[in-house]
Amino acid sequence: MTVKTIDGAQFAQMVLLGASHLSNNAQMIDALNVFPVPDGDTGTNMNLTMTSGANEVKKANTSSVGSVGESFAKGLLMGARGNSGVILSQLFRGFSKSVKDHDVLTVKDLADAFEAGVETAYKAVMKPVEGTILTVAKDAAKAAKASADSAKDIIELMENILKEAKESLNRTPELLPVLKEVGVVDSGGQGLVTVYEGFLASLKGEELPEQTDTGVSMNEMVNAEHHKMHQDFMDTSEIEFGYCTEFMVKFEEEKLAENPFDEEAFRNTLSEHGDSLLVVSDDEIVKVHVHAEYPGEVLNYGQKFGSLINLKIENMRQQHTDIVGDGKADTSKPQKEQAEYGIVTVAMGGGIKNLFESLGATVVIEGGQTMNPSTQDIAEAIQQANAKKVIVMPNNKNILMAAEQAVELSDSEVVVIPTKTVPQGMSALLLFHPEKDLEENKEAMSEAAQAVKTGQVTYAVRDTQIDGMTIEKGNYMGIADGKIKSTHQDKLEAIKELLNNMVDDDEDEIITILQGEEGRDEEVEQIEAFIEENFEDMEVEVHQGEQPIYSFIFSIE
Repeated sequence: MTVKTIDGAQFAQMVLLGASHLSNNAQMIDALNVFPVPDGDTGTNMNLTMTSGANEVKKANTSSVGSVGESFAKGLLMGARGNSGVILSQLFRGFSKSVKDHDVLTVKDLADAFEAGVETAYKAVMKPVEGTILTVAKDAAKAAKASADSAKDIIELMENILKEAKESLNRTPELLPVLKEVGVVDSGGQGLVTVYEGFLASLKGEELPEQTDTGVSMNEMVNAEHHKMHQDFMDTSEIEFGYCTEFMVKFEEEKLAENPFDEEAFRNTLSEHGDSLLVVSDDEIVKVHVHAEYPGEVLNYGQKFGSLINLKIENMRQQHTDIVGDGKADTSKPQKEQAEYGIVTVAMGGGIKNLFESLGATVVIEGGQTMNPSTQDIAEAIQQANAKKVIVMPNNKNILMAAEQAVELSDSEVVVIPTKTVPQGMSALLLFHPEKDLEENKEAMSEAAQAVKTGQVTYAVRDTQIDGMTIEKGNYMGIADGKIKSTHQDKLEAIKELLNNMVDDDEDEIITILQGEEGRDEEVEQIEAFIEENFEDMEVEVHQGEQPIYSFIFSIE
């Protein structure tokens, strides 16, 4: 089989199979997380990003590669989640610009496009780190350029690209010491290799192994007309639960040991988060469809029983506007006057969301470690803030790039405060001053964010060695500003060691404790007693954060 050129339809099929293969391997990619914490989400983020791109490609309906590439890039941009998802979107943003005037691609055109994608992605990252998805993309693109003249057809070129991508992936531990120490390859690089595997299989007409399924199609569960049935009889503002949320949970024995699955109880809990609920399960998997206002909460709950796969979240308010109003604003209704300032922030947990709102946040996006909001989510939140000037605080290093990308989509003046933790976000928000201009606020709030120390307590999902520390699966870990500082089979002992590492008696004055879903009241009392005994001048505040993953988050300043 020889493929000298590819048209838009062929490229679309490459994208769709690449997206499908990535979706089927998202759980494996999540497991490559360097830290053994239960929030590995690279696979999930890349899957959601790629799925968004694939969905736009499905709508393209064109034979032009340039048009398909443009649709793909648009979908990736809007759906980009996490740093890996943003980088993936930038790779194909550059790719699409390179092919925008092409109806078909030759071997040389395709090689040029991969090279252009790498150039765009590197420019988008402020401090590129080698040994990551960027390196894998760069090495693969170099292989494409080197073999563009000698490759007899596009299949051979893609084989060369994939071969070098895999070899580059295997070299990532030599470039990034932490990968070598833990014994894994880069997760983002693995995701890109998975996409390229899908591309090659599509060109060859081959099938790739699929994730185990129950045979129950979500399309069979939800008729396509279900979402249209009431559109003509209601106003967009009347939609109480705005996001059509569909996902599957592949059960994991370890999680089921702590949270036994009962379909009726599962259904009852989800019913508290929305309506139009459908739940179908068997021994291996549960499929869910629900209309929810806060899909992150629904996904966090589902993840207690296993790994999330095949996720799809759609904004029904936007769909309703498109169906009823042709996507145009209703000018017959008075528009709310823009405020001078709006503040958009991200929170994981209802208690933390309430805290941010009490501190003056205009819009709080519910998300975090296990559910990074997309570029589109953040862009919509900026618009919802309805202000001339908007400040965005991502509160997570893995959301920072998506937040910065969302700025480009806004008509307002927007700045991003590079907050990487919830405590940083809270400290920054306290320094906001409505009488100062945007840059003055950015400077003051950024300084405040850097002044606070963040501690987190969670458990290890596997045995590992990192930073000279041996960590056993199931043990608790204390993490201080991104570094594991303590590990112990007893949670309180891990917390004590963490606080001893973090607190400076001469400089620190306040410890704020955010109690998570897994944090117990008696543990709070023990922590307070320990602080009082060992750091007698420290003031202690306790708040119900209700965050998942981390039983306690500490803010020290």
